Amino acid sequence: MTPPPRPLRIGNASGFYGDRFDALREMLTGGALDVLTGDYLAELTMLILGRDRAKDPARGYATTFLRQLEDTLGLAMERGVRLVTNAGGLNPAGLADAIRELADRLGIECRVAHVEGDDLLGARDWGPGVVTANAYLGGAGITACLRGGADVVVTGRVTDAALVTGPAAAHFGWAADDWDALAGAVVAGHILECGTQATGGNYSFFAEHDVRRPGFPLAEIHPDGSSVITKHPHTGGAVTVGTVTAQLLYETAGARYPGPDVTARLDSVRLTQDGPDRVRVHGVRGEAPPRTLKTGLTRLGGHRNEVVFVLTGLDIEAKAALVRDQMEGAMSKRRPAEVRWTLSRTDHPDAAVQEEASALLRLVVRDRDPAAVGRVISGAAVELALASYPGFHVTAPPGKGSPYGVFEAVETPADTVPHTAVLPDGTRLSVPPAPTTPAAGGPVDEPPLPPPLPPGPTRRSPLGAVAGARSGDKGGSANIGLWARGADAWRWLAHTLTVDRLRELLPETAALNVTRHPLPRLRALNFVVDGLLGEGVAAQARFDPQAKAVGEWLRSRHLDIPEVLL
Repeated sequence: MTPPPRPLRIGNASGFYGDRFDALREMLTGGALDVLTGDYLAELTMLILGRDRAKDPARGYATTFLRQLEDTLGLAMERGVRLVTNAGGLNPAGLADAIRELADRLGIECRVAHVEGDDLLGARDWGPGVVTANAYLGGAGITACLRGGADVVVTGRVTDAALVTGPAAAHFGWAADDWDALAGAVVAGHILECGTQATGGNYSFFAEHDVRRPGFPLAEIHPDGSSVITKHPHTGGAVTVGTVTAQLLYETAGARYPGPDVTARLDSVRLTQDGPDRVRVHGVRGEAPPRTLKTGLTRLGGHRNEVVFVLTGLDIEAKAALVRDQMEGAMSKRRPAEVRWTLSRTDHPDAAVQEEASALLRLVVRDRDPAAVGRVISGAAVELALASYPGFHVTAPPGKGSPYGVFEAVETPADTVPHTAVLPDGTRLSVPPAPTTPAAGGPVDEPPLPPPLPPGPTRRSPLGAVAGARSGDKGGSANIGLWARGADAWRWLAHTLTVDRLRELLPETAALNVTRHPLPRLRALNFVVDGLLGEGVAAQARFDPQAKAVGEWLRSRHLDIPEVLL
């Protein structure tokens, strides 16, 4: 009897540009791997790389990855681990050349390939101020490079999950329409893409595990696309149904998770604890992908400046009103296009520590004209040093202002994007878009919910006593995913946390469009709040510009919770 093929072990060593530098070596030395991926790109990162490229056309890639390879490239080749990364950013060919030069200098035999075609900046007129325009490619180019014998594959802008779907399809020989298998790999890729967020990092119930230095995750992917999420032995953190659920909900929306390779049905995902630090991901169904590719545009939106006034002790509201009047007067001759004041009442009465007696009044101004937010603002704030409220001081000396970016997502027909795999020998292969169907992306029926809990005594308690949360950003929108820790808690959560109740608990969302997506198999609700982040993270429109802590804010809000759940 032929034994089943062993799973493909794919690890992750980076969740963003700036992640743990030693992770590449840790993952290569911590246990067996077949493929090691690294995700370096985000919406804000593309703007940063775009500005780098504007200064020097030879730049535009994540130089950190190249530095990491200085003492790990030989190790990866010795162990037969293939490296797949999107660190190529806006210049994948440039990074591929730099890796070849590094390999030659170190005397290491290494076959390097890259994927290009995502960069659409010159393809059309995107409007004023656009710095980058990149389509989110799928994993098929990576598949072609690996089948062409590459040891290292460098990409530009691909979907985060493509770093996993590409190697999996190459290893198992999946066809472009093996939707269920591809969807399983997409889900595994989404779990891995943010590194240690799957192993206990940024986890609501962090006190249950030692997460001081969580290990990076890996997925054991099987031929049918199912997987087991785990980590190397003797590394920190934990892999549980809870940690995996949290990451599954991160930066997603409804039942359909569309991508260039496949549309994964998140409402089909099943998670099972498969032993210590092992979570089985199975039952994932896939559908045809959409006919278009998401294309991310970053542009310079203008210039911004910020002053944070510290208000201490008594009469906080009156002090805030005074300095507002003074600054508004200084701006009256040339008022910036956008002026935003926020008073954070971080002060406590009768405080034994001065900082605890202080509130923060934040002024943020924006305008396309740098002069409107420069000296006129910072100078006015400085001039108040001896002429305003008692105890006047600011958190940092006011500056001259700085440019800020804006992110926008548009759709581009997939068959117009020149997805190309450049093999180690220089051969260029055109990668066709994934097959699709006319019905791709149709509406999803509302799933049935469990019966509500019977009436009983309640206690005023924080929502976080019975639910975990993870939140994040997608352009100017935020998502807030919540999951219940048990069947009864899910019965209560599903019927209690409606859109109206969310708006009551989070007043900042009251005037915004909020959509609720139930995911019963995960015992989860996912809310998408349109416009909470203004024009995206680069614009820094609010105190928490990436909505990282909105979920924890929601968990801290109090409701009448059934005592049986507490």
